[in-house]
Amino acid sequence: MLAVSSVIFSCSNDNDKEVFDAAQQALDDDTTLIEYLQTHYLNEADGGIWTIRNGETPLMDQVETQNITKDDIDYKLYVLKQNEGTTVLPTRADSVLTTYTGMLLDSTVFDSRLNLTWLPLTDVIDGWSYGFTNFKSGTKIINEDESFYYENSGKGILFIPSGLAYGNLGRTSIPPNAPLIFQITLNDVKIADHDNDGVASYLEVEGINGDVRTYDTDGDGIPNYLDVDDDGDGKLTRDEDTNGNGDWFDDDADGDGIPDFLDKDS
Repeated sequence: MLAVSSVIFSCSNDNDKEVFDAAQQALDDDTTLIEYLQTHYLNEADGGIWTIRNGETPLMDQVETQNITKDDIDYKLYVLKQNEGTTVLPTRADSVLTTYTGMLLDSTVFDSRLNLTWLPLTDVIDGWSYGFTNFKSGTKIINEDESFYYENSGKGILFIPSGLAYGNLGRTSIPPNAPLIFQITLNDVKIADHDNDGVASYLEVEGINGDVRTYDTDGDGIPNYLDVDDDGDGKLTRDEDTNGNGDWFDDDADGDGIPDFLDKDS
């Protein structure tokens, strides 16, 4: 993991938020992305993205739009599915085994990983953590010599506004306010349990793709996915599956509709 380029990993800097109009930038990015998608196409022969010259099908006719709200600002993430995948659909809490190439809109490649690499979706840019939830992993084929490969992996392209990437901060190889393109494959998924409390991390947040990084039931400053006692009642989350069926959401001792592991007065 230490060898992986830090480009895709997320960061924040509160000092810039007071003077930067993120809402207007989101609108500008969407205009830029739409123009790009209308004037470029996917060349199936080489897998590259090229400028339309002879009436080729524009990317705009092939992408799906994922609407995302972050810090009360609406963003549009554009997703082109070349292959949806076949097995496990990740959530934003899980880890993915991937290869990828990242580009600017002028086709400059700023990052690439051609070897299989595990990455936690809790630690990457929002365009990734949301984008990967549109794909499923592939099927792992193990050879007699124990080497392996994947078939029918999820494969596609993410067109990410800067607000779901690096905003007005940029990176050494990425200008401020730059929308990004990532060509990705999703080979495998690891369902995460970050705090080893017996509850998958994605179950410890409201909504299957809620932001596990900020969801904190007991308000102790530790998000649920890292907190072994999510509701602060002094009882470990792992012990609040009282009927022992592996489903923490059907245990509601006081009948108030809140599962015991999220209910501090149950």
